[in-house]
Amino acid sequence: MRIALISDIHGNLVALQTVLADIKTARVDQIVCLGDVAANGSQPREVIEHIRDLGCPIVRGNTDDWFLVPQTFDPNSERERRLMTMLNWAMEKFSPADFDFMRTFQPTIQTPLDNGATLLCYHGSPQANADVILSTTPDDELARMIGDRRATVLAGGHTHQQMLRRYLDAFVVTVGSIGMPFARGSISQQDRHPPWSEYAIVDARGRNLAVELRRVPLDVNAVARAARASGMPDAERWVSEWSA
Repeated sequence: MRIALISDIHGNLVALQTVLADIKTARVDQIVCLGDVAANGSQPREVIEHIRDLGCPIVRGNTDDWFLVPQTFDPNSERERRLMTMLNWAMEKFSPADFDFMRTFQPTIQTPLDNGATLLCYHGSPQANADVILSTTPDDELARMIGDRRATVLAGGHTHQQMLRRYLDAFVVTVGSIGMPFARGSISQQDRHPPWSEYAIVDARGRNLAVELRRVPLDVNAVARAARASGMPDAERWVSEWSA
């Protein structure tokens, strides 16, 4: 069983298509999406349509909740005002069917692997989609976020940083971001996106188990063209965040 884990697409159709092309060459048996599908990017409706067409299981991320649950943003924060503007712009593009589709996203997804192994997928953690799991997260804090959930591989997104570590007898993997990878180590200090997309493959065949973190070169110029053609708010600022 080979499972591709994708996450944090954030409305970036060019990046999603890039990764799906790479997945096609990897000969996986299944794709699982770990959430944050459409928010904060230039092609939210198009990405929703592509993900719907994949027919894969989907975890509900924290920014997926933004479209379904009324949000409160700080009007004194420039960053949060931008987020609200982008959110409203995206919501105007969605049909009622799109919102219904997003309501089918699940808090967690458990998938059997070969030889009795299991894969547990979430966004931030099994307890909350806004939790942050890093390589430096203390074991006691990690234990709190995992709670009583057990699996051979625990897989999430949210941080936009790839990571693989051990917890007890399990692998804990963060698959990175397809549509908005972070260039630096602190998730609170991001202002540039590197020219690649990230995802992971869990390979469990027979008694062997492997987790592969994959990075795919991204055509940043194509990302910029799509943004400028989309009519998204503040497109030039968004384009300026990408490193060529």
